Amino acid sequence: MTVDRAFFVSVISLTLNYQESIDWLYGTQTFGIKLGLENTQRLLVESGLAGLPEGMEVIHVAGTNGKGSVCAFSEQILRDAKIKTGLFTSPHLITYRERIRVNGEMILAETVARKLTELRNLVADWETHPTFFELTLVLAMQHFAEQKCEVVILETGMGGRLDATNAVQSKVSVITPIGLDHQQWLGETIREIAGEKAGILKPTVPVIVAALHPDARDVVGRKALTLGIPCIEAHPLPLEWELGLAGPHQRENAALAVEATCRIAGERLTQDGIQKSLAATRWPGRFQQISERITIDGAHNESAAYSLRDAWQEKFPDEKARLIFGAAESKAVTEIFKELLPIIESVTFVPIKSERRLSAEKMEAALIAAGGEAIPVEESVSLKDALEVAKNSDGKTLIAGSLFLVGEVLGLLEGGFFEVSLQ
Repeated sequence: MTVDRAFFVSVISLTLNYQESIDWLYGTQTFGIKLGLENTQRLLVESGLAGLPEGMEVIHVAGTNGKGSVCAFSEQILRDAKIKTGLFTSPHLITYRERIRVNGEMILAETVARKLTELRNLVADWETHPTFFELTLVLAMQHFAEQKCEVVILETGMGGRLDATNAVQSKVSVITPIGLDHQQWLGETIREIAGEKAGILKPTVPVIVAALHPDARDVVGRKALTLGIPCIEAHPLPLEWELGLAGPHQRENAALAVEATCRIAGERLTQDGIQKSLAATRWPGRFQQISERITIDGAHNESAAYSLRDAWQEKFPDEKARLIFGAAESKAVTEIFKELLPIIESVTFVPIKSERRLSAEKMEAALIAAGGEAIPVEESVSLKDALEVAKNSDGKTLIAGSLFLVGEVLGLLEGGFFEVSLQ
């Protein structure tokens, strides 16, 4: 694909405003996804971040599902212990600024504009232009350094070995559950995908691991053994401990966060403090009840759908869901439906706001292929119309299939579509 480089080299002295800077950044998506660390390493060096600032340590989180929740639990534990935190996650749900937070506060729009202007000027004449994700990571690390963060929590974007976040030296690595996702980039089997995720393991850096699929456990364990580093399984939490995030799967995510934070700041943490932090943790779009009758969840692969089904059956054991569903073309929708069938009463298909959105016809074909031919399919409508029906219905509604969809829902609600709790 031929890209008009003039767009990226234009008027170097101009300072962009926030919207202009975001437009420029999104324009870099024409360069696609480039797995590899060379550009990120160069960006870090030329931005004055050849190494971590003194006093900063990093928790690096990779895996297929649960990364965001582990990061959220970890950040809450550390912040409540008066440790200054930096949090880097993706994707965002409503605003780009969600991706970069210090002590729970999103980066300011003015800071984004200033730093993206600097980065645009820096890379204007690079032969290999940095990607959206590479630029965002370096922007985040600059912000964390300026704010003198003590502990930074980095969530990988995709994979691990060649993910831009792997260019940053960590103090602790975390591997969450590994399943099939992004196969076009990471491999067709659990073993291949686990090999990419295990790429974040580094000499002298302990790794905390979830209860992994046997193939993934073998790959990660062998890599740890080769590097001579501890491979640590998180201790289960006491059953009486309450969590701020719903669903049985969140207990493992919380346990991973406890293990990681204790490894990095154990002397500054207390059991009572950790327990309170886990109960106070919030992470939008993860089995989030936005009203008495409406729940949203970003489940977009088979493993996440399994966890969603478990969470629904625990919370609503005697009720099925009116499902509002939208997904991207790259997702294994048939496998998602196979997991969700036991909790579905009916389905309404809605388009997500993405060029890669899956059509209603293809989603219905996937539902039938999953064995859901008896599930009533309502007429496909816009998300807004589907929400109008949901808020006036007596039954329970579940919105799932894509984080794009979840973000659109939260955006509508934040804009006053109807009044519900966004906690």
